[in-house]
Amino acid sequence: NLSAGDMIPADMKLLTSKDLFCSSSYLDGDPEPAEKVANVIIKPSMSNDYLNYPNILYEGTTIVSGSGTGIVFAIGNHTVFGKEVQAISRKKVKTTLFDREMKQLAKILIVATAIIIPLLFVINGLTKGDWGESLIFALAAAVGLTPEVLPIIVNSNLTKGALEMSKSGAVVKQMNAIQNLGSTDVFCIDKTGTLTQNQVVLERHYDLDMQETPQILKFSYLNAYYQTGVKDLIDKAVIDAAGDELDVNEIQRDYNKIDEIPFDYTRKRMSVVVVDNDEHHGQHLLVTKGAAEGMLAISNKVELNGKVEDLTSEWKERILNQINELNDDGLRVLLVGYKLNPAPVGEFSAKDEHDLTIIGYLAYLDPPKETTKEALEDLKNDNVDVKIFTGDNEAVTRAIALQVGLNVDTVYDGKQIDEASPEELKEIVEKCDIFVHLTPELRVKIINALKTNGHTVGYMGDGNKDALAMKVADVTVTSNSSVDITKESADIIFEQKDLQLLEEMIMVGRKVFSNTMKYIKTFLVTNMGSIIAMAVSSLLLPFLPLLPLQVLILNLLFSLSCLVIPFDSVSENYVKKPQKWSIRMWPKFVLNFGPIPAIVDFIAMALMFYVICPYLVGSNYHHWVFISLLYSGIFVESLWTRVMIIHTLRDERFPFLKQHATPIVFLVTFGLAILGTMLPSSSIAPSLGLTQLPFSYWAVVLLLEVIYIL
Repeated sequence: NLSAGDMIPADMKLLTSKDLFCSSSYLDGDPEPAEKVANVIIKPSMSNDYLNYPNILYEGTTIVSGSGTGIVFAIGNHTVFGKEVQAISRKKVKTTLFDREMKQLAKILIVATAIIIPLLFVINGLTKGDWGESLIFALAAAVGLTPEVLPIIVNSNLTKGALEMSKSGAVVKQMNAIQNLGSTDVFCIDKTGTLTQNQVVLERHYDLDMQETPQILKFSYLNAYYQTGVKDLIDKAVIDAAGDELDVNEIQRDYNKIDEIPFDYTRKRMSVVVVDNDEHHGQHLLVTKGAAEGMLAISNKVELNGKVEDLTSEWKERILNQINELNDDGLRVLLVGYKLNPAPVGEFSAKDEHDLTIIGYLAYLDPPKETTKEALEDLKNDNVDVKIFTGDNEAVTRAIALQVGLNVDTVYDGKQIDEASPEELKEIVEKCDIFVHLTPELRVKIINALKTNGHTVGYMGDGNKDALAMKVADVTVTSNSSVDITKESADIIFEQKDLQLLEEMIMVGRKVFSNTMKYIKTFLVTNMGSIIAMAVSSLLLPFLPLLPLQVLILNLLFSLSCLVIPFDSVSENYVKKPQKWSIRMWPKFVLNFGPIPAIVDFIAMALMFYVICPYLVGSNYHHWVFISLLYSGIFVESLWTRVMIIHTLRDERFPFLKQHATPIVFLVTFGLAILGTMLPSSSIAPSLGLTQLPFSYWAVVLLLEVIYIL
C-alpha cells in the first residue's frame, strides 16, 4: 500500500491507483511530479522510454499525493537505480587525456635517458680516458634531461585555473579536467534547464479565431485554481497569468467549487465543476482542459464570439491545423472546453466528460534562457560543437533549438540511435546536433561514437539519467542543484547551469593547457639541443663539453626560469580553437626545432675554441685557463639560448615585436640569465671551473641569440 510521503523501496508495478503523483527528479531530472496510473498498456513506441512508464514506480522515488497499491518485481541491485549504481561503480576511475599523454611522454623520456646515459658515458670514457668523470658527467646530463619542475608547473597551472574558475562560481573536483576542458571540441548538454529556464510560461490564450480573449484565461483559471491535485508548471503558469490580467478575487467570489475529475494518463485531461453565484446564479459549469485528440473526441460544439456551432469535420481540421501552427512555434497546446449544468452520473467522474463545447487554446512554453543564444554563438566561434540531448519530443526541441540559433535540419530520436550500426552511428553523430527521446544508455552510445571519431567530448547534465554519460565523457560539468550521483560523477560543479559560464571556463582551460604546453615544448626542444650538442662535442673536444657541476647549475637556472610560465599570458588566437595534445605531434616538432639551439651551441664552441680562447690565452687547449674560459663562454651562451627558447616558443609570432611575455616572466627569466652571466666574474667562479669573460663577448652572445631567433 502506498500513500503520500512514502519513498518507494523497490521497483514495482501499480495494481491500483487514485490521484497518485510521484516525484522522480533524482532519476530523470524532472522537478515536477508525474501522475502514475495502474492498468495502462505500454505501447511499443514507449519501449525505450522506460523511465516514464506510467504504471511503474522505481526505487528511491517519492509519493507526493494520492494512494495506490503495487507489486514488487525488482529489489536491490536488480532495480533500475541499483543497476545504474553498479554500472557506475564498475567503471574504473576516469583518467583524462592529459593523464594518458603524460604517461606516454614519461615512458619516452625514460627510454631516452636509458639510451643517452650509457652513450655519453662510453663516448667520453673512450675519448677522454677518465671513466669516473665520464660517469658523473653522464649522470649530470641525465638530470638535465629530467623534467623535474613539470609537476610543479602542471599543478601551478591547474591551481591558478581552479582559482580563476572559483571566482566565477565553479568548483573544480578533478584538477586535470581543466586541461581536458581546453581540449574539448564537442560538448553534449541536456536541454531542460540548460537551454531553457525550466519554467513554463503561458504564451497565449487564444479563442478559435486565434485571438486572445479574457474568457479563455478565466475558464483556464477556474480549472487550474480549483483542482486539488498537484499543481504542475502549466497550472501555475495559468494562475500567474490570470493574476496579472484578471481580477482573480472577483472570480473566486463568483464561483465555488463543487467537484473535480483528476487528471490521468489515459484521458490526458482534467476537469473541475463549479457553481456560478453571480451572473447565472446557481448554474453549474464543468471546465475541462486537455490534449487535443481527447478533447475533440468528447466535444460536439464550438464557441466563437459568443456564437455556438456544431463541431464539424471542417472545424476539427481547422483546430488541428491551428494547433500544428502553434507547435511549429515550439508551443505545447491544450484545448479548453466547458459544459453547462452537467448532470452527474452519481459522483462526478470521467463519464461526465462528454458533449463539451470547445472555446480555445492554451499555448505554453518552457522558454530558452536569455543568455543561451549568445552563449551558443560564442561556443561556435570558439570551435566547440554543441550537441543537444533530451528525452523531450522532436517538435518542441526543434522549436527551442531554432530560437537559440542551432541547426535543426537533422534530428535523430532514440529508436534510430538504438537501431544504428556502429558505422552508421559514427556518421550520424557528426551530421546531427539534436537527439531526442534518449535513454541513459543511448547517451553513452552517442558519446562513445564521438570519442571513436577522435573528438574530446564534454558533457553537462544534472539528473540521474546523466550519470552514466558523465562517466564516459572526457570532461563533465554539472550544477550545484543537481542530484547527488551526478555531482559525484562530475569533474566541475557550477553554481548554476549557465552556458556563458561554460564558455568562460573553456577559455580558462585553454589558457591552462597553453601554459602547460609552453613548458613541455621548451623542455623538449632544450633537451633535444642539449643531447645533440653534448654527444657531438664529446666526440670533437679533447675535454668534457661542460663540467658536471656546470651542467647542474645551468639546468637549475633554466628550471627556475620555467617556474613562472603559469603566470604568462596566452594569445587570443590560441584560445579560439580547442587544443589537442597527442604524443604523435611531438617527434616532428622536436626534430624541427631541437637542432637549432644545438647549432647555436656549436657556433659558440667553435668561436671559443678556434678564435676567442687562442686570441686571449694562447692555443694550449690543455691549459686550465683555456678550458675555464671556454666553459664560461659556452655556459653563458647556453643559458641565454635557453631563455630565448622560452620567449620564442611561447607563441607562433615573432618574439619581442609581435608577441611578448608578461612582465613577471620577463623579469624572472632575464633576471636569472643575468645572474648566471655574473657567475664567471664572481668570487666563486674558480670553484665552478669558470673564469671572467671579456666584455666584447656580450656582443658575440647577442649576435648568436639574434641568429637563434631568426
